[in-house]
Amino acid sequence: MTAEERTALIAARPDQARGLLRQMLRVRRLEERCVELYSASKIRGFLHVYIGEEAVAAGVMSALRPDDAVVATYREHGHALLRGVPATAIMAEMFGHVEGCCRGRGGSMHLFDADTRFYGGNAIVAGGLPLAVGLALADRMLGRDRVTACFFGEGAMAEGEFHESLNLAALWDLPVLFCCENNLYAMGTALERSESQTDLALKAASYEVASWAVDGMDVLAVEESARRAVEAVRSGGGPHFLEFRTYRFRAHSMFDPERYREKAEVEHWMERDPIASLRAELEASGHLDADDWASITREVDAEVDAAVEFAESGTLEPVADLARHVRSERSTA
Repeated sequence: MTAEERTALIAARPDQARGLLRQMLRVRRLEERCVELYSASKIRGFLHVYIGEEAVAAGVMSALRPDDAVVATYREHGHALLRGVPATAIMAEMFGHVEGCCRGRGGSMHLFDADTRFYGGNAIVAGGLPLAVGLALADRMLGRDRVTACFFGEGAMAEGEFHESLNLAALWDLPVLFCCENNLYAMGTALERSESQTDLALKAASYEVASWAVDGMDVLAVEESARRAVEAVRSGGGPHFLEFRTYRFRAHSMFDPERYREKAEVEHWMERDPIASLRAELEASGHLDADDWASITREVDAEVDAAVEFAESGTLEPVADLARHVRSERSTA
């Protein structure tokens, strides 16, 4: 997207641009608090934050309808939040409390919420791809006008499930939008060390799936591409694949010593912070002032503060209930 196109888009839809800015900030603030709480040992286990990649979730979610389905990876806090899962339920789940969206049993990597059709949160690399194909197949068989959006990292493209899923989706002409969040590193392995073909959109196109690459640090470009792809999928255009070229500003997880990236590379990408970039453009075009930004920040911080307070006052599941849901419960009626 050229600078002229961006300027025209902001001028035509300033409210939408401000909305996307707010959504990205919600994710950023939530993730920053998660880092603080993890460092204080209030959140335990593994924690993979989305800082730097917010433009992808914000742009794609804005193009989906409430009855569409979303399948994500273990770096899914932002996807869940923007899909509509309450911040309170997300944070309580991080704490392992029964007030969480999975009663504290899923934790950071397994957020799930049937009400918003958010089907994970999946700790298995590429594990969500076959699930997305299954959801889309069900919609096709039942004649439902729905799209399933599936998020995954570029590391998933080295897994067999990726090839099987794209092949079946193409063969059966399923309504799936495959969203590859290419942040250049599958854990600590650089893309060029794991993939012989680093043009991932080209790789996906080999399955006769409509595919193209998108600047994943530009939320306006993400939203425009996602909307175009979703409309095509929904209208019977078959599965689509978008390669979002993005970057995570922090390590793979909180356990990661991050010895595989040069600091200069990280600093270079941080100069393209999607939040700072859009804020600057809105300010320069006169569609955002200091008071507007302060108001957005206050609202977002209040939401996150409330979520943390809710989680901290939550309760652990009674030991007597730990075996529940291992087997289906029989009706006593």
